[in-house]
Order: sequence, then structure tokens, then C-alpha cells
Amino acid sequence: MDLALKGKIALVTGSSRGIGRGVALALAAEGCDAMLTGRDAKALDDVAAAIRQHGRRAGVAVTDLRKPDAPGKLIEQVQREFGGLDILVNNAGATKRGDFLALTDADWDDGYALKFFAHVRLARAAWPILKARRGSIVAIGGTGGRKPTEEFTIGSSVNAAVAAFAKCLADRGKRDGVQVNCIHPSMVETDRLWRRIKAEMDRTGWPEQKAREEMCKGFGITRFGKVEDVADLICFLVSSRATWMHGATIDLDGGEIPTL
Repeated sequence: MDLALKGKIALVTGSSRGIGRGVALALAAEGCDAMLTGRDAKALDDVAAAIRQHGRRAGVAVTDLRKPDAPGKLIEQVQREFGGLDILVNNAGATKRGDFLALTDADWDDGYALKFFAHVRLARAAWPILKARRGSIVAIGGTGGRKPTEEFTIGSSVNAAVAAFAKCLADRGKRDGVQVNCIHPSMVETDRLWRRIKAEMDRTGWPEQKAREEMCKGFGITRFGKVEDVADLICFLVSSRATWMHGATIDLDGGEIPTL
């Protein structure tokens, strides 16, 4: 299936590892040039080298998107290096788990700074150039926004806010010609998930396979997701095959969310 992405320019935040890395590589494989962002220069350079093996251009921006001026500077760099933007994937951000009564204001501030306000500032800075090229935004939230739990008060709140913000942008996007969608992934095979699996192994004494099986049962999912599951969906969403997909929030969850 030709997704007609060759020559498109994509900005993927949090692209040094995990989902962001997988998305950047998948878009490059479909013919996109990519701007990569994160705070690990070596990891970003490795991803950039892999993208160049596809014959595509890759830019690197080592930046902390928590800083209020960082998103605007990042979009300026995209303009300088690539001359425009077609795809913005807002992926960066992780939030702290724990007892609500033990979580501090600083924990909440940090969770919203990267996972929510960076999305807001990047969308605002990128909107004019996305509008000029009738581009796409994909926001990565998480199923915690659909199934809040007591140990994930920050993440659940932030992910719900990400989805609501994407819906608002989609409403404006109908007028300005910018496509906006949101994805709520469930548990995806990343370093972060492995740390949770390892903690469960340490807590229970189970071998890895047993820990994986019991965790999947607990989450009500058929299996843990793969980075490729998310990356392939994003490639489709921003392609010429999905232009009527607008304002959607998709639970990519292996059956975790039981409600309509």
C-alpha cells in the first residue's frame, strides 16, 4: 500500500528511544525526512544514522521541551533545515507514578510541563507551517487517560488533557486544513515497561514469562504492544489513505479499555 509519504517532513519528539524512535524510523522507511528531538545526543545521532541509511534527511535537536522557549526554537530549526513541516508527532513525556498523597507539586509540574504544555507550545509554533502544507498532528497520550487509577493520578490526568487538547485543535483544523488525531497506547514494549516487568519479577519471584502473562491478565490485554504497532498506525494516520480520520482518539490497547 503506497501511503504517499515520500518527501514529507516529520518532527517526532522524544525520538531517541522507545515509541518516538520507532515512529521516526517507520516514517523514514516510508520516505519521510525527519527532525529528531530529545536530551540524549548519542541516541539521537544513532537514530539519525539509521534514517540516513534509508536515503532520507535527518536533523537532530538536543533540547529539553519543558523549557517554555524550547518548542519555538525547535520549530525555527525545522524551518531552517527543512524549509517546512508536514507531520508533527507529539510523543515526548513521562509522568511519575505513586501515592497521590506523596506526589509533590513539583512532580505534577514536571508531568504537565513535558507531556502537556510542550504539546501546546509545539502545536502553536508549528501551526502556521502545518497550515501552509495542510499537514498533520498526532498526539500520543495513553490509556491511563481513559482508565484512571489511584497510582497514576498525574499520568491519567495529563493523558486525558492531551486527548481533550487534540480534540480542540481538530476543531480548528477543520477550518485551517490541519489534520489532528490522538492515540492512547496501552502497555508497549519499551525500557519503561521492562522496568515494571522486572519490578514484578523481583516482587513475586516469578520468571519473566510468568510475570508477563500475569501482568497482561491484570491489564486485561491480549499481549503487550510493540513499538511497531504504534508506528504503523501513525504512518497510516498521516498518510493519504486516512485524510478523513480527523479528531479521533484511538485506544491502541489490545482490548484493555472495556467501555465504549
